[in-house]
Amino acid sequence: MAESKTKYDRQLRIWGEQGQAALEKASICLLNCGPTGSETLKNLVLGGVGSITVVDGSKVEIGDLGNNFMVDESSVGQSKAKTVCASLQELNDAVKAKFIEEYPEKLIQSSPSFFSQFTLVVATQLVESSMVKLDKICRDANVILIFARSYGLTGCVRISVKEHAVIESKPDHFLDDLRLNDPWPELKRFAETIDLDTADPVVHKHTPYVIILIKMAEEWAKTHDGNLPSTREEKKIFKDLIKAKTIASDEDNYKEAIEASFKVFSPKGISPALQQIINDSCSDVNSSSSDFWVLVAALKEFIANEGGGEAPLEGAIPDMTSSTELYVNLQQIYQAKAEADFLVMEKHVRKILKKIGRDPDSISKATIKSFCKNARKVKICRYRLIEDEYSSPVHLELQKYLTDEDYCVAVGFYILLRAVDRFAANCNRFPGQLDGEMDEEISRLKTTAITLLNDLGCNGSTLTEDLINEMCRYGAAELHAVAAFIGGIASQEVIKLITRQFIPMSGTFIFNGIDHKSQLLLL
Repeated sequence: MAESKTKYDRQLRIWGEQGQAALEKASICLLNCGPTGSETLKNLVLGGVGSITVVDGSKVEIGDLGNNFMVDESSVGQSKAKTVCASLQELNDAVKAKFIEEYPEKLIQSSPSFFSQFTLVVATQLVESSMVKLDKICRDANVILIFARSYGLTGCVRISVKEHAVIESKPDHFLDDLRLNDPWPELKRFAETIDLDTADPVVHKHTPYVIILIKMAEEWAKTHDGNLPSTREEKKIFKDLIKAKTIASDEDNYKEAIEASFKVFSPKGISPALQQIINDSCSDVNSSSSDFWVLVAALKEFIANEGGGEAPLEGAIPDMTSSTELYVNLQQIYQAKAEADFLVMEKHVRKILKKIGRDPDSISKATIKSFCKNARKVKICRYRLIEDEYSSPVHLELQKYLTDEDYCVAVGFYILLRAVDRFAANCNRFPGQLDGEMDEEISRLKTTAITLLNDLGCNGSTLTEDLINEMCRYGAAELHAVAAFIGGIASQEVIKLITRQFIPMSGTFIFNGIDHKSQLLLL
């Protein structure tokens, strides 16, 4: 691991050793290694995934030299899978790389069991019929699937997996777990040892804002029937009371207390989002339940009993103006409470595992500790089958997108990406691939798009002529700049899914290269 720490130092700061270990265990399959697929896999190889398998039955052509940096003139006429695989291997010799000279469509049709060996499949440049088949195959095998496609100045990315649990969601903004409005006994006792009315100016200006707020909140509750400030006026009065405690203009700790006073006003208990996860039917676990749902079941027990309506304490405190002694003491109190909560959670986990007939030690202490630390932020992501979305999209959303000025181009590209597949199924080529028939191609694609909209229940809806003209002009070309962007988005999502960190995107991501916009369609 020492070599990995040096090699992947910068990314380890983002997803840590646990995340990197998950990447190094992952086995990735890429279908079609054109520019979109090559760019996606390049990012993952540089990130240090365990192994890659490149599947492509085509040969390198002259046209590939202009949009795929993984091939060169010497490889023209050779296997594209072999050439790209060799180029990717050169980027990181720690990654195991192999190739299969076969068209993905044939594998999907004749060897569905082939895909079960992988952690994740990245399927690029597939048409709709193959996407639908592959989606079912990967779901049955419990393999994560990502579709990525670039087409002229547009492109899309779509994740498909039955269920994806995220423990380390790492939201940009989340309230510190300080329990200022409901301190536990040890924290209360510590706060009681500190006098906010001390005459010592040094002590006064180095009292942590956490203690100031706990004591001020307790003082307020005594004169307000045990209630904390709730109305706008009460919150203002509370802040004024804190301000009145200051004895010098340079007391940053009191300024911090005023700025952080909203943490006192936050509601007690768990969030509606976490409550929804706890109430999920999957929290009634059995022997086939995933580790995540076992942990959720234990969390449910903890909240209902020892937690008193709260999740396990995270145990971290933010930086604040304080004397070193008070800060360290405060830190130790939070850490001790977090450790106590973890030990209780661990007992619940072991008990539940035994009850459902599994090895009580099958979930590691590190996993339980990580779950406790992130319990308030866990997320569950579920994705519709591609076939369900394509046959019956959320009609109200689709209509809204079609009439919304901000979304009409994105949904136009979404419809047209499906329309060109219908066009190709009927004509054995994509619109615009033949010279000299552009007007006829535009008319045929327009008819196909309108028929598709009608099939989706959007009778009377149309797409702009300019957008239809653009799709025909593209001729199904993969432009390197667009492919690199789509590949970047796809690889970013792969890393989220494999490390189980950060929240992967929901819906279908559409890139609009004409207006330089990216949007998500929830259909």
